[in-house]
Amino acid sequence: MKNIETIAIRTQTERSSSNEHSAPIYLTSSYVFEDAEDMRSQFAEEKEGHIYSRYANPNVDEFIQKLTLMEGAESGWATSTGMAAVFSCFAGLLKCGDHIVSSRSVFGSTHKLFTEVFPKWGIETTYVDSDDLTGFENAIRPETKILYIETPSNPALDILDLEAIGTICKKHSILFAVDNCFATPVLQRPIEFGADIVIHSATKYIDGQGRTMGGAILSSSKVIEQIKAFARHSGPALSPFNAWVLSKSIETLPLRIERHSENALKIAERLEKHPSIKSVRYPFLTSHPNYELAKKQMSLGGGIVSFEIKGGIEAGKQFLDGLKMFSLTANLGDTRSIATHPASTTHSKLSPEERGEVGITDGLVRLSIGLENCEDIWQDLEDSLTFLNVK
Repeated sequence: MKNIETIAIRTQTERSSSNEHSAPIYLTSSYVFEDAEDMRSQFAEEKEGHIYSRYANPNVDEFIQKLTLMEGAESGWATSTGMAAVFSCFAGLLKCGDHIVSSRSVFGSTHKLFTEVFPKWGIETTYVDSDDLTGFENAIRPETKILYIETPSNPALDILDLEAIGTICKKHSILFAVDNCFATPVLQRPIEFGADIVIHSATKYIDGQGRTMGGAILSSSKVIEQIKAFARHSGPALSPFNAWVLSKSIETLPLRIERHSENALKIAERLEKHPSIKSVRYPFLTSHPNYELAKKQMSLGGGIVSFEIKGGIEAGKQFLDGLKMFSLTANLGDTRSIATHPASTTHSKLSPEERGEVGITDGLVRLSIGLENCEDIWQDLEDSLTFLNVK
C-alpha cells in the first residue's frame, strides 16, 4: 500500500480467532503467557508479544503502525496526550548538560517545559526566530542534541524551511524534531524533508471530533528505542480505548483534512477583504510571507486561520462574544468550527513580551475551521464582524 488514504483504512492489527472485520477494543491491562519460557523470553525481549498494556496493546500497535506508514517512519511510540509526546521525546533522549535549539514560535506548554522544567535537570534551550536560518546554525553548541520546530506554528502560522533546517542538523549531527500537528501526514511529511522525529498531538486533527486525547512520536527504530526505555517506566501510556478511537478516526483523516483546508482557504480569502480585519495569516494565502515555501512543503494549507482585528483586545472580545455557531474553546482540529483568543488562553502563561516575540498580539484570534457548510461558517463570522465598533 502506497497511497495514504488506503494506508489509513487498511492498516489493521492481526485478526483474532473471531475473524472480525473491524478491530475490537482490547480492554486488558495484562496478557497471559503460554508457559514459563514464553513469559521469560518476552520479558527478555527475545520474543515479540504483549506483556502489559503500559508497554504495548494491540489497539495502540494499530494506531502507531498507521502513523508510521503515513509519515514514512520506521517506528513509533504512543502517549496519553500530545504534551506527553513532547515531554517523553526530550526526556527519553536528553540528559543533564544537553542543549536544545528551538524555533521561538512554539506552543505555550512546550515553552514552559523548555524554560521551567528542563532547566531543573540541567538542560538548556536557545530560541531562534523562525525565519533565521543562520541563527539556527549559530545557536548550535557541542552539547546540542536536538533542534525542534513547529511548522505551521501555533498560532501565528509561521512556515519554517524543513529542508534547509534538516540540512543544518545533518551537518552538525543533531536530531531534527518537528511538531506536525497542524499539517498532519496528509498535508506534510517532514521526514521526506530531512526530519528525524515527528511529533503529534492526536487530540487535534487525528481524533478530529473533540472526543479523546493522545499523542505520538515517530522516528527511526534506534531513536524510538531510547524513548521507549523512558516511557515504559515513566508511564505516559495511551489507553487501549483511546487508541481504538484514534485509529478509527485516522480512516477518515484524509477526507476531513481536505475539507478543513478547502473551507479554511475560502474563509481566509474573505477575511482578508473585510474592513474590520487588520491582517490575516494562512499558509496558502499569497500574502503569507512564506507562501512559496508552504506550497513546496504542504499539499494544502490546513484548517487553521489566524487574524488580527482592528481595535485590539476589546474588539477581539466583542468579536468572540458575537459568534453564534463557533465554539469558544481552546481545542482545535474539530469537525466543529472553533474560535480562540491565544493571548488569554493557550499562550496566557507567556509574558506579553514573549507573546510579542512570536507574533501573538492582544487582538489575535485563531480560528479552527470545521466541516460545516462554508457559507454557514462565513455567515457567523460576518455577522459578528458587522457589529464591531472599530475604525
